[in-house]
Amino acid sequence: MSLPAKPCFGIGDYANGRILTIDDNASIHEDYRKVLLQRETNAQLSDAESILFGDPGETNRPPHPFIEYQIDSAFQGEQGLELVKQSLANNTPYAVAFVDVRMPPGWDGIETVQRIWEVAPDLPVVLCTAHSDYSWDEIRSKLDRADQFLILKKPFDPIELRQVAAAQVARWRLNKISAKTLEDLEAMVEVRTREIAMTRDLVFFTLARLAESRDPETGEHLDRIQGYTRILAQTIATKKLDGYELDRRNIETIVRSSLLHDIGKVGIPDSVLLKPGRLTPDEFEIMKQHTEIGAAALEDASNKSECCEFLETAAEIARYHHERFDGTGYPSGLSGKSIPLSARIVAVADVFDALTSERVYKKAMPPHDARELIESESGIHFDPVVASAFIESWDQFLELAMISHGKTWTAENTEAESETVISTISDTMVDSGPQTFVGQSNSASAR
Repeated sequence: MSLPAKPCFGIGDYANGRILTIDDNASIHEDYRKVLLQRETNAQLSDAESILFGDPGETNRPPHPFIEYQIDSAFQGEQGLELVKQSLANNTPYAVAFVDVRMPPGWDGIETVQRIWEVAPDLPVVLCTAHSDYSWDEIRSKLDRADQFLILKKPFDPIELRQVAAAQVARWRLNKISAKTLEDLEAMVEVRTREIAMTRDLVFFTLARLAESRDPETGEHLDRIQGYTRILAQTIATKKLDGYELDRRNIETIVRSSLLHDIGKVGIPDSVLLKPGRLTPDEFEIMKQHTEIGAAALEDASNKSECCEFLETAAEIARYHHERFDGTGYPSGLSGKSIPLSARIVAVADVFDALTSERVYKKAMPPHDARELIESESGIHFDPVVASAFIESWDQFLELAMISHGKTWTAENTEAESETVISTISDTMVDSGPQTFVGQSNSASAR
């Protein structure tokens, strides 16, 4: 991904000598032109400009180029406003406007500046007056941008007028350069941020695939888990319930972190993880350890990182996504809202995908039957709010399942498949007495 070019501005970049003068007296406009358009300079003027732009004689800085002023004249505020609008439409903005305070019979200078700033808020203004029309406090109360205007007394001193014009033109140029530099820097930060996010996501996905690669039948499992998690989180966010607040950043964190929910499986022996038949009680205890193994690894990484929000969320999902709302899950036996919301969301996504996916130890269950089982476990295995979001967004779940599995489930094949699947899953349950299908047995959802 390419970065924006490094900001580099030459002396002539953003050179703009366009000046607008607004005054009801024609002789004043003539004075502006005589003073500002003359090419001759005297010693006093050269000294003044050297203060602003540096001494051209110094070898360590380039000489300031002569800026040709272009002056447009308006005799009333209304006319001046139209010229400003035209300059913006033509992309030839003014660098500074000299505005007389008294201009009967139309707007006075204060109102003129107010109207101009409505369309050109960044235009520097010089208020010109021969009278004490307004006090400084009055002007500031009417023009709340004290850093955006100067006051110049009439009659003009030529050197002072040249100096003010040069300073304001230079200021306009510097403001444009600063704005461009800031824009380029923001673009660079945005690109870098995207690259960091993409790298982080790639690392997450690689780690997750490393764990999943030991089970070749779960190729698209990670993509589905992220998709189901996103659907649930977005649906819950729309409910705006107390304790279930999720903004865009929260949702993205949970979705990305869901990739690592089973990272701890790297620590489970193949003899247990890939066993096609039912697990013994001892084997099931080993299987349960994947939650603690994964969480411990992620927490250790989080403690060594300054940007640990994603890892913290991933760790809590890895540890708690097998907890049950009624408190009979593992590893900690948490219940209700003491289980992190992220884990309660991923629990539903993980169980639905486990039920509807084929494994070495079971066949896939039709989605409609998986839906009925999850709905029946609301308040028992699953958070009722999350289960409700699942039902509410059912069409999205079904569409994603069909696209990912490359299969369309119909009413005709659902019943026959369901009977076969339930029979198969029953055979894989741990040999430790009767247990709930979507429970803490070694059923589809517990591995």
